[in-house]
Amino acid sequence: MQALQRMTTVQRRAHQRKKYRELIAIAEEVVGNARAGLVRTRTMRGRDVLTGMAIAELRGQIEHFCGLGDRVIDQARRRVLCGEQVATDEKIYSIFEPHTNLIKHGKVRTPVEFGHQVFLAESAKGLITQYQVLKGNPPDEVNVASSLQCHRQAFRRAPELYGSDRGFFSEQNLALCRHAGVKLVCIPQRGGKRTPWREAYESSTAFKLGQRFRAGIGGRISVLFRGRGMKRCLAEGRDRVELLVGAAVLANNLMRIAALQTTRSSRRRRVA
Repeated sequence: MQALQRMTTVQRRAHQRKKYRELIAIAEEVVGNARAGLVRTRTMRGRDVLTGMAIAELRGQIEHFCGLGDRVIDQARRRVLCGEQVATDEKIYSIFEPHTNLIKHGKVRTPVEFGHQVFLAESAKGLITQYQVLKGNPPDEVNVASSLQCHRQAFRRAPELYGSDRGFFSEQNLALCRHAGVKLVCIPQRGGKRTPWREAYESSTAFKLGQRFRAGIGGRISVLFRGRGMKRCLAEGRDRVELLVGAAVLANNLMRIAALQTTRSSRRRRVA
């Protein structure tokens, strides 16, 4: 692994297959030894009930990781030795957190990240009205329909303004927002040459104000990461990741409601 990580791009083309064969052989040996241990302990029973339960749990964990080890070995063999392009949904990036996804946002400093995408919707008062831990790495544009539906379920009406970045743009989504009753749709066009009408619309004051409101979600995400503990989940399992995100959102909304109440009380005192 260290030899592979230290290779330059030119060295990888010439030598990585040899090193991967050695690495795969070692991994297969480790998995084989683990499975041999499972066979030898198949009939093992503990001296008491608790010991027997511990043995069964350990055997279950070993069997689980053997299965993941097989997937990693198969993935490496297909991708490196056979030159096959393995589908993203077939890949595994962590045997300890198999639900982890590879995320590409086109960032210069971090072109590739590992974790989960989270969809967030924020109200004009700074409250997070929707959150969802997404599966895989779906395009942003698929979230528009579901977000409109969730907003209507929560508020019994469509939002007055729908602001997002250009990743959510599609003609279908624009029509969907208008049909749902959104008064101001602030989604910048993605790619292609803009028509004169579109150019004028995106240069209008209303559209710019909508985009300024949309930019505020970046600050909200920063608060969730730095102040509410959402940056990294130390508990295992996707369910616990979703629980952490929900707790961070709840903490944010409680703090925001408290701030709004404090501001309202101070205004009342000044009026009095």
